[in-house]
Amino acid sequence: MSPITIRLIRWLMVGLILSLGYGLILGKGGWVRRQDLKHQLQGQRAVNQALERRNQTLRAEVADLKSGSDAIEERARHELGMVRPDEVFYQYWTVTSPPPPVVPSH
Repeated sequence: MSPITIRLIRWLMVGLILSLGYGLILGKGGWVRRQDLKHQLQGQRAVNQALERRNQTLRAEVADLKSGSDAIEERARHELGMVRPDEVFYQYWTVTSPPPPVVPSH
């Protein structure tokens, strides 16, 4: 074989290796894409766990509301400010500044 042929074969092999390396690292199914999908999957799993915890809380609340009147009464008191007919409701405000001084008029 002539030196030119050997040199051409070397460059073809280098080109083939580089094109395969590009496909493995940066291609559609390559390493970079895999890492990106891995991070997206971790984020989605975290979102799913948070939503599952919220769903469990809502299921428990629905079960409480279906099972008895205690949960309904608690909600009515807390969210609507309702009281029973035989109760007296006292509301206190905290004063953050003293009232202005009263100036006597003559």
